[in-house]
Amino acid sequence: MTERLAASWADPPGLKGFLFTVDHKRIAGRYIVTAMAMMALAGLLALDMRWQLSLPGMRRMGPQLFNESFALHGSTMLFLVSVPVMEAMALWLVPLMLGQRNMAFPRLSAFSYWLYLGGVLMLWVPHALGITPDLGWFEYPPLSGPGYSPGHRADIWAQMITFTEVAALAASVNVSVTILKLRPPGMTLPRMPLFLWAMLVASLMTIFALPAVMLATSMLIADRLVGTQFFAPAAGGDVLLFQHMFWFFGHPEVYIIFVPAVGFVSTIVETFCRRPVFGYPAMVLSILAIGTLAFGLWVHHMFAVGLPRLGNDFYTAASMTIALPAGLQIFCWIATIAGGRVRLALPMLWVLAFIVTFVIGGLTGVMTAAAPLDLQLTDTYFVVAHFHYVLVGGAIFPLLGAFTYWYPKATGRMLGERLGRLAFAAIVGGFNLGFFPMHILGLWGMPRRVYTYGPEMGWGPLNLLATFGSTVAVGGGLLFVANALWSLWRGLPAGANPWGAATLEWATASPPPAPSFAMVPVVDSLTPLWPGDAPLRVMTGLRDDRRELLVTSVVEALPLYRQKSPGPSAWPLVAALAVSVLFLGSIFTPWALIWGAVPVAVALTFWFWPHRPRARHGPLAARR
Repeated sequence: MTERLAASWADPPGLKGFLFTVDHKRIAGRYIVTAMAMMALAGLLALDMRWQLSLPGMRRMGPQLFNESFALHGSTMLFLVSVPVMEAMALWLVPLMLGQRNMAFPRLSAFSYWLYLGGVLMLWVPHALGITPDLGWFEYPPLSGPGYSPGHRADIWAQMITFTEVAALAASVNVSVTILKLRPPGMTLPRMPLFLWAMLVASLMTIFALPAVMLATSMLIADRLVGTQFFAPAAGGDVLLFQHMFWFFGHPEVYIIFVPAVGFVSTIVETFCRRPVFGYPAMVLSILAIGTLAFGLWVHHMFAVGLPRLGNDFYTAASMTIALPAGLQIFCWIATIAGGRVRLALPMLWVLAFIVTFVIGGLTGVMTAAAPLDLQLTDTYFVVAHFHYVLVGGAIFPLLGAFTYWYPKATGRMLGERLGRLAFAAIVGGFNLGFFPMHILGLWGMPRRVYTYGPEMGWGPLNLLATFGSTVAVGGGLLFVANALWSLWRGLPAGANPWGAATLEWATASPPPAPSFAMVPVVDSLTPLWPGDAPLRVMTGLRDDRRELLVTSVVEALPLYRQKSPGPSAWPLVAALAVSVLFLGSIFTPWALIWGAVPVAVALTFWFWPHRPRARHGPLAARR
C-alpha cells in the first residue's frame, strides 16, 4: 500500500516535475526561498541607506538614489516578503497540522506562487534596468499622478501590487477552505490548534483587505493611462480617497503579518513549556478581536491630513482599543511560561526576544495612536523606530523562531544550536542597537526620508550607532543562513518528533514523504501526541491508487465524503504567464485588457475542463 500511495502522489521527474508540481511542500519551499532572497536584497538596501546616514554630509548617495532605495526597500519588505512568507508558512504547515495530504485547491497554490514570482520580477527587473519606483512604498497621488510622475516608475509599482495581491488572495482562499473543510475527524473548532486559528483569521483578513489596495492602484493606473480623474482635485477627484483606500488595506496588513506570528509563538510556547497555552478560549477570542478591530483603525495613519476633531478622537480611541487583545495574548503567554517546565532551546529564545521587542513597539504604538502626539511625531524617525519594533519584533523574530522550530521537520536534520545562538545574539542585539536610538532621533526632530543632514543638527553619533547596530544584525542574518545550510549537510538526524511536540505534523516522518500521511489521523484533544492523551487513532477508507482527500464538516469535523485531489498540471503556470502578459501590457495600452483576456480565458478553460464522467443521478445527470 505504501508503494502505491507514494506512486500516486509522486511528481514527474526532472524539469516537468519542478514546473508542474502541486505538492504544497515544494510550492511553499520555493515561496520561502524567494521571499528570503527578497529579504536579503531589501536588507542590503537598508544597510546601504544606513551607511549614507551614518555621518553628516555623506556623499554615498544623492537624493534620487536615496528615494529609489527606500521606495524599493519598503515595497519589497511589505509586499514581497512579509505577507508572502506568512502565506508560504501556511501552505507548508496547514495540511501537515491537519493530517492531510495536500491543500484543498492544489493547483491554486501553484498559480499563487507563479504570480507572486511575477510580482518579484515586475519590481526588480526594471530596477536592474534603471527604472525604479521612487515615491515610497505608498506612492500617494498627486505625486504619482501623470502630471508629476512621467514615465513608468509609478506604473511598475502599481502593477507589482496587482501581481502580489492576486497571488495573496489565491493563497488565502486556499488556506481558509483547507482549514474549514479538511480538518481531521475529531478536530472540532474548540480543538483546533491556535496556529490554525491564527492562519484562518489572517487569511480572512487578507481576503477582505486586499481588494481595497488593488482597486486604488487600478484607479491610479486608469488616471495615468486613460485619463480618468479619480485623484485629480481640479477635475472633481480626491487625493485623500487614495489614502483612505490604501490604509484600509495598509493597517490590517500589519495584523495580517502579526496574527500568523501569534500562531508561531503559541505553538512554540506550548511545546517548550510542556503544557497547553494558558487561556485557550481567551486567545482565540483575542485573535478574532484583532482581526475585527484592525479594520477600524486605518485613519490614524492620516491624522496629519487635517481630519475633523471628532474623527481624530474616534480613531484615537479605536487605535488604543486594539492594545487590549494584544495585551491579553502577552499575559497568556507569560502565564503559560510561568506555570510550565520551560526549556530554553533556540526557538524559545526567539519567543522571549519577540515578547520584549513587541511590547516596546506596542507601547510606542499606543503613544502614536494619540492624535495630538502623533501630529508632533509623524514623519520623524520615532515612527521609523516604532514600526520596525512592531514588524521585526512582532513578525520577523517569531518567523525566525518558527524556522528553527520546524527546520527538523522540513529537512530531517537538527539546526546547529551553537551557531544558532550566536546568530540570535547578533540579530537581536544588533537590531536593538540599530533601531532604539531612532526613538531619540525622532524626539530630537530628525525627519524620515532625508538623504543627509548637517553636522550642526547633532544627530551624527546616534546615526553612527544605528548604522553599527544594523551592520551587526545583517551579519547575524548571514550567520543564520550559513547555519541553516551547514546543518542541512552536517546536522544531526532529527527523527519524527525531536521536540516532543503535540500537534499532528510531528506524527509523520521528517522530512514528510510526498503523501505526508498514509492514513487520516483521528483527534481526541488539543494535544493529540502528548502522553496522557489517548493514542493517536487513524481512519481508513481513502484510496491509495489515486489522489484523494477527506472532506469534513465545518464545525464538528465529521467525515462527509472523499474528494479527488488533482495532480501535477501545466495550466497553473500557463494561466500565470497569461495573466502576467495582461498585467504587463496594461502599463502601455488599455487594449491589453481586451486582447490579454483571450489567452487568460483559454488557459482557465483548459485548467477547469472536466475530466470525470457525467453524473447518472441528480440535477446534472446525463440524458439517456
